[in-house]
Amino acid sequence: MRIYLDNAATTQLDNEVFKAITPYLLEFYGNPSSHHAHGREAKVAIDGARATIADLLNASPNEIVFTSGGTEADNTAILSSVRSHQIKHVITTPFEHHAVLHTLEVLKNNGEIKLSFINTDNRGNLDINHLDDLLRDNKQSLVSVMHANNEIGNLNNIELIGEICKSRGALFHSDTVQTMGHYRHDLSKLKTHFIAASAHKFHGPKGVGFLYCRDGVQLSQLLHGGAQERKLRAGTENIHGIIGLAKALEVAYSDIDGHRVYIQSLKNRMIAKLQEQIGDVQFNGNSAIADKSLYTVLNASLPVSYATGDLLTYLDQHNISVSGGSACSTGSVSHVLKAIGADTSRNNIRFSFSKFNTAEEIDYTVERLSALYKAVAA
Repeated sequence: MRIYLDNAATTQLDNEVFKAITPYLLEFYGNPSSHHAHGREAKVAIDGARATIADLLNASPNEIVFTSGGTEADNTAILSSVRSHQIKHVITTPFEHHAVLHTLEVLKNNGEIKLSFINTDNRGNLDINHLDDLLRDNKQSLVSVMHANNEIGNLNNIELIGEICKSRGALFHSDTVQTMGHYRHDLSKLKTHFIAASAHKFHGPKGVGFLYCRDGVQLSQLLHGGAQERKLRAGTENIHGIIGLAKALEVAYSDIDGHRVYIQSLKNRMIAKLQEQIGDVQFNGNSAIADKSLYTVLNASLPVSYATGDLLTYLDQHNISVSGGSACSTGSVSHVLKAIGADTSRNNIRFSFSKFNTAEEIDYTVERLSALYKAVAA
């Protein structure tokens, strides 16, 4: 038995998505920019996918720009704010994905922006009053705050943040990579100018995502060449990826509440089993608090013993795939855990769940961990 509990890194492709993609690999392979029947078929498929996504999110099709994934979407939103809207001040958090933080660091080091961080507590909760103070004192700002953290699962109140940004005349960008396909997003009500998404986080294909850009907000072109994506993103479109992205979101929305209840039950089971079978277990951030964290992520801090060694390797040897943090930062100390002051000398493991996981897999995983600690104590 092989167990996959690293769904925050990537997810298993849904079979319905695979079926939707296959014809666009084998049969409808035309270039959407070509003015013949093969090209028109591909162009119609892309337009249909864009309309599907827009309809699910209560947005307009012209507000959806296809990208290679969340990183490109985040970069485009941030750089467009600076280049097209003359933003000189950006407010963010120390917990953002490196697609955001590293981009902002480059802009800061180049002298293009002033960078401010919202105050937080040792669980990773944001001081919303501090955000309001920063916006009051700095006109013409961009706020970049993720909806949910990919390592500790903390949910941020982007509805409230959006209202504050609107009242202060600020642009608002939110990385929704971890919540797209897991929560409903009504973009007609959410006061955000940009959101980023990536298909492989909700059982779609890798290498494709989208940027939502509110109508009237100007984008800067990162890739230059052809006139694809209304001259906003050059390059031949990833047709099968785009089809898979739209289908994955459609499948997710078809039973989004049912999936949430089921996956939350798995997470609750993991919390209870860890507390029962391993004495000294803690949980980083808000990851063990149901209404304050992403239901797919649990970040557990387990005791250290000279005999336990690397728990990630131990679990891998027992056919259990987990991670210690973001898959994009393998081999380095988590910047998120450092930012909340977590004890990085302990065994910090991120378990992340999907609709394809089972209670039996949760039980087996905790049993393997428990067996190791019992052997050490013996």
